[in-house]
Amino acid sequence: MLVYVNGRFVPKEQATVSVFDHGFLYGDGVFEGIRAYNGRVFKLDEHIQRLYESAHAIMLEIPMTPEEMAAAVVETCRRNGLSEAYIRVVVSRGPGDLGIDPRKCPRPSVVIIADRLALYPTELYEQGMKVMTVATRRVSPAALNPRVKSLNYLNNIMARLEANLAGYAEVIMLNDEGYVAECTGDNIFIVLRGRLLTPPPHLGILQGITRDTIFERARPRAPPGEAPFSTRHDLYIADECFITGTAAEVCPVVEVDGRRVGDGRPGPITRQLMEDYRAYARSHGTPIWEEQDTRAAGGQ
Repeated sequence: MLVYVNGRFVPKEQATVSVFDHGFLYGDGVFEGIRAYNGRVFKLDEHIQRLYESAHAIMLEIPMTPEEMAAAVVETCRRNGLSEAYIRVVVSRGPGDLGIDPRKCPRPSVVIIADRLALYPTELYEQGMKVMTVATRRVSPAALNPRVKSLNYLNNIMARLEANLAGYAEVIMLNDEGYVAECTGDNIFIVLRGRLLTPPPHLGILQGITRDTIFERARPRAPPGEAPFSTRHDLYIADECFITGTAAEVCPVVEVDGRRVGDGRPGPITRQLMEDYRAYARSHGTPIWEEQDTRAAGGQ
């Protein structure tokens, strides 16, 4: 495997950053998780835009243009011969001293990794997953706006620890007012009385690109909207429920806190959106190779 590190492609064993990098010392930086399907990088422009918006919000100057970053993402896939991949783009504040002052870090570090990804087990997509709410609350937007996709994921990790201890594949985090926010790495949707609802950004969520794609694709099936104050009660009485994320794609939820969702099976709208999203993702995106090369590779 070759990894992009500050303008060079190096074997993964040599892909290192300084122990004085403030991304390592303090979680000072931003990242994106991106998928490639069938020889195309899905929603690349949207991911790059969000990366640069996150960096701008924390006054982190990325030392390359968005166009150069997009080209580097594609080249990382190409050099690793990957038509299907999960791509991680990381921009940290860079090496500095042991203080937290960002001014002591003259140049950010840029790392791009492309590798294969293991999704949730197939049976969860076929039968649906069970989830629970956890005690760990989503960090308040007044403290750290979750729309900044930062390297500091300790809030999510604390909730993930609760999931592991309870034996759940995913769990739901509430905000500090008790409203439903999101999962540890995914957004959450419900179908209620024919409407598709999801918590709005101001309740403390990362505005996911898969989430936004589902909004676009769902209009013919269920009028989409953002639930102004989604509570656990809304989850309990929902007709359908599912989670979305770059890695998870669309995965049905059939039980919340021991309450069966709908009839306890993935609902029809969820199933349609799962199929539609997969088909859409596999046929849209930025080509990794020229069209003739993609055909020759068999779209693997």
